[in-house]
Amino acid sequence: MPKAAVNALGTFLRDRRSRLDPAALGFPAGRRRTPGLRREEVAQRANISPTWYTWLEQGRGGAPSEDVLDRIATGLMLTEPEREHLFVLGLGRPPHARYRCSDEVTPRLQRVLDAFPTSPAIIKTATWDVVAWNAAAAAVLTDYSLLPREQRNILRLVFTSSKIKAAQEDWRSVARYVVGAFRADAVRAGAGAEITRLVDELSRLSPEFEALWRDNDVAGNADGLKRLHHPEHGLIELEFSSFAIEGRPDLGMIVYNPASAATAERIARLVGAKTGGAER
Repeated sequence: MPKAAVNALGTFLRDRRSRLDPAALGFPAGRRRTPGLRREEVAQRANISPTWYTWLEQGRGGAPSEDVLDRIATGLMLTEPEREHLFVLGLGRPPHARYRCSDEVTPRLQRVLDAFPTSPAIIKTATWDVVAWNAAAAAVLTDYSLLPREQRNILRLVFTSSKIKAAQEDWRSVARYVVGAFRADAVRAGAGAEITRLVDELSRLSPEFEALWRDNDVAGNADGLKRLHHPEHGLIELEFSSFAIEGRPDLGMIVYNPASAATAERIARLVGAKTGGAER
C-alpha cells in the first residue's frame, strides 16, 4: 500500500473514533487525553487484536483484509459512504456489493418521480421489484397500486401477464433484453440468493423465461427505446434512461421520455383520464 494511502487510512480511522461518545457505547467516560474512543476500545468493538488495529492507524502491518475493514466499519458505526471510503483507503477499491433488500423510498425520491408529468418513471430494486412510480407510469406502464406487493416485479409481469405481453410491439426482443439486463443488475448488486429464488419461480411459471435464462445473455440497461401499443391511443414510443441512486446501490431509477410531441400528448390524455383531470 502506498505511504500516502496508509497515512490517509490512519488519519481517517483516528478522526472517526474521535467522534464517538464512549459513555453512549458503554465505556467509562472518565478523563481521556483525546476525545472519542481509545484504540483498544475500537478493537474490542470490531473484535480484532488491539495491536493489529494500532498498526493500521500507524501504517504498519500491510494491507488489511476485507473482513477486518468490515469489522472496523461496524465498530466505528460508519455510514455506507464512509464504509466505502474506508475500503478505498485500505484496499484501493470499493467493497464488494452487499445487497440489502428494502422497499423504502424517501418522500424526496417520490417527488423526483412526480416531477415528470408525461414521462413514466419508476424506482426498482436490483431484483426488479418496482417500489415507487409516478402517475404517468401507472397510466402507461402498469398501475402497480392495484397489484399485490409481491407481483410488482418487472420480470413477473413480462413473463406472466398477458396484458403486458400484448402491449409490446416485439415481445420476444423485450423478453430477451429484460432477462439479460436483469442478470447484470442483480449480480452487480450481490443479490445471489434473491436471484435464485426468483429464477426458480419464473422457470416453473414460464418456459420462455427458462429458455432465455439458460442462454446466459447479459445486456446493459442504460438507455433504449420502448414501443407500446395502447388499445385506444395507439403507438406510444418512449426513450428510456436508467439512473443510479446515490447511497442506495440496491435501487435504480428508470425514466421513459416521450419520443415525440404526439406521444407526450397521448400520455397527457392517459394521465388525465386516470386522475380525472382531463377532458374525455
